[in-house]
Amino acid sequence: MAGLLTPGGDPLLAVRFAVPDLTETFVRRPRLVDRLAHGVQGPLTLVNGPAGAGKTLLVAHWAATREHPGDLAWLTVEHEDAGPGIFWTYVLESLRRHGVTVPDGVGSPAGPGDVDHSLLTRLAAWLSERADPVVLVLDDFDRAGASPAVAEEVQFVLSHAGGGLRLVLVSRTEPQLPLHRYRAAGAVTEVRGADLAFAVDETVDLLRHHDLSLSDDGTRALTEWTGGWAAGLRLCILAARGADDPDTFIKNFEAGQSTLADFLLAEVLEAQSDETQDLLLRTSVLDQIHPDLADVLTGRDDAQAILAGLQHANAFVEAIGHGWYRLHPLFAEILRVHLHVRNPGLEPELHRRAARWLSDAGLLAEALPHAAGAGEWDLAAGRLVDELAIGRLLTGLDAERLDGLFAGMPPDTTGPAACLVRAARELARHDVDRGLDHLRRAAEGLSGEDEDTAALRLSHALLRVLAARLTGAAGPARAAARDMRTAERLLPAERLGRHPELSALMLTDLGSAQLWAGHFDDAVAALTAAARTDDGPATAYPRHESLSRLALIDFLHGRPGRAESHARAAVAEAERSGLPPGARTGVAQLVLAAVAVDHDDLAAAQTHLDRATTSSTASRDPVATAELGLVRARTLLAKGHPKEAVRVLEELRRPRGVEPSPWAGERATLLLSAAHLAMGDPAAALEALAGDAPGRAGPETTAAAARARLATGDAAGALALLDALPAERDEGPGTTVRVLLARAQAVAALGDDLTAQRLVARALRGARPEHLRRPFVEAGPWLPALVRRRPALAQGHDWLPVVAAAGSRRPGPAEDLVAVVEPLSEREREVLERLAQMMSRDEIAADLQLSVNTVKTHLKSVYRKLAATRRGEAVRRARDLNLL
Repeated sequence: MAGLLTPGGDPLLAVRFAVPDLTETFVRRPRLVDRLAHGVQGPLTLVNGPAGAGKTLLVAHWAATREHPGDLAWLTVEHEDAGPGIFWTYVLESLRRHGVTVPDGVGSPAGPGDVDHSLLTRLAAWLSERADPVVLVLDDFDRAGASPAVAEEVQFVLSHAGGGLRLVLVSRTEPQLPLHRYRAAGAVTEVRGADLAFAVDETVDLLRHHDLSLSDDGTRALTEWTGGWAAGLRLCILAARGADDPDTFIKNFEAGQSTLADFLLAEVLEAQSDETQDLLLRTSVLDQIHPDLADVLTGRDDAQAILAGLQHANAFVEAIGHGWYRLHPLFAEILRVHLHVRNPGLEPELHRRAARWLSDAGLLAEALPHAAGAGEWDLAAGRLVDELAIGRLLTGLDAERLDGLFAGMPPDTTGPAACLVRAARELARHDVDRGLDHLRRAAEGLSGEDEDTAALRLSHALLRVLAARLTGAAGPARAAARDMRTAERLLPAERLGRHPELSALMLTDLGSAQLWAGHFDDAVAALTAAARTDDGPATAYPRHESLSRLALIDFLHGRPGRAESHARAAVAEAERSGLPPGARTGVAQLVLAAVAVDHDDLAAAQTHLDRATTSSTASRDPVATAELGLVRARTLLAKGHPKEAVRVLEELRRPRGVEPSPWAGERATLLLSAAHLAMGDPAAALEALAGDAPGRAGPETTAAAARARLATGDAAGALALLDALPAERDEGPGTTVRVLLARAQAVAALGDDLTAQRLVARALRGARPEHLRRPFVEAGPWLPALVRRRPALAQGHDWLPVVAAAGSRRPGPAEDLVAVVEPLSEREREVLERLAQMMSRDEIAADLQLSVNTVKTHLKSVYRKLAATRRGEAVRRARDLNLL
């Protein structure tokens, strides 16, 4: 069942959601149960004490005897849960397993090292709206609660859930929550180590449950000597059961030993049969024990009976469901120390056997740490590749854990599988050179095309597609994709079906490489297929990235509305899956920023640009890197900073070790030309576009060239360029509107206002559904002048301020004759702004650090371009033309 798998494809361990069963020797403690019952009336209950203090069984007893059962969920936390993504995945599943219906809209994490804050917000909001609170027990919370991130996130959800969450934390250590605030508000109930300590009467009950009798003095002495520590009491009682005189045994034990743990370990262990001792020592290397696995470690077949007997006798072996057991953590730790003493050198062999058994059982995530512990890196890498799990190093909750595990693989580990693992780790970091080097070494060890090498060749091909994406090489990407499909045909469909991330990753990387090369139709086909892969956290990253790149293609085709829709779908996919910002390339946010510029909403554009910039994975992704530079330059240009835009574009045009992209180069050229035009240098604007041969340039490049020619006064040449465009073109409004406006400007400059009016009207009709404001803002002063002469153009276009404002007043006699076609330079705009502030020429010169003569020259140019003779007339004309 898909719902029972982690995002990395591993099964969620059901035993972690089970409320522990009470043993026959369990002592019921009403005084503590009553305190727990009172505690869950408030938001936080803390059961805190040392290992073996009886915390878990106490809470389990309370949970089983609640007067008002209601919604209670149980989760036993593991050390792996220090990764917030894994921790919250288990929390959400615990709620579901215990009958709490969590809305799909809450989502789930997609990476082990981080959790999207919006997921926590949605969870808290849902809890706060519940009529009845959820009681959530987090047992062994110290295993994850020591992580500041997990503790902070738990605190956020608890503090924002209102009365909808009652949290019971069972922990050895004090959790990193602001307990002082809860204490000051009287909002926490605490059961501390002193409370958990057995009283004398409770020790009497414990002795009776173990069929052992001590004198009153002996019972009191034992209680005082152990400090009422439950585990110590049980160990002492177990050790004393075989003594002829238990009172004397306890007395001598106290006098003759320096530490409780060392002596009790020896006594408890040696009290068992040789077979039981051997099993306990060997299974101490396991986090969880299955009888069949224990038999493999001992070489016998008696594990089931021994484990059941130990569990029944409460000898620190706990049944956790589905046939699995675990040792008490403290007992297991002590056993491992004793294993080193009794059987030095045995531990690696035990890890080796455990790794093979767990791997054969399909528990790859549990097998790999044992393979690493045995130093069997060939086995670890081989099993990862054989199980088609190489994609887990690139996406899903397991990526970070696996990366950390294989970081310990020594350099002398050779073979194709080890090289592929190294290549995957390097490529995941976008280190292409090292990744390709490891891929070449892996290829040297690949031979034949049969089923035995299919998994190796599939993994090799998948990583080659990724490398091709990072170098912008569409041809090698297609070849590698074909090789991957060939390898897939030799593998069982069921085996492939367990790893939908493989196809999703390959299609996303292939589509991205084709997008970079400008093969848009092929890119759309691959990316669409990737976006439609099986829903699940393991494929969240490729689904998000494929939707992001589909959005970019829409934008490049001049369809900002569709681009925005795809981009928002990509963002929603990432948030729903809990994909952390650092795991995204930021392309979706860049597209939203570009669309916001088209809408002339520069504040929103900057917000999206900032969000994209925080992504850490854009550094070597050519599509993301190029689009980041392009959007940044376009935003700077829209804000009136053409020089800064040129600097960004120059950096973008430097070689970066990737093949050139036609669309990235064209758009950089367009922006560079626009920047030169904004700086009042139409010759440089034309020169920037000179690389495109006549008749081969795209419509936007042609429109840009026409605008540059218009700025030089060559209206006829501009119109000739536009006339050369093909009549039949499949373009979106983002392109069509710009071409129409360039043509309107050209015919207006040639004195044909009627044709210009018709062209502007067509542009307005095309732009209105998409709210394309920026092309009209960028058109220059001629457009408001035309609208003033033809005010009918403004009717029904209140959505476009530059047109609506120009059409709101009738032009004066002088304005009827004015059609400014030469834009102001950046410096002239700066002089004009200070002119409007009533600054004198000397003040302007001082403010701009120019000579007075230079200011006079700029003023003459401003007056000429605005057809003005005086300061007031120039300022008024500039405001009418939206230049101020």
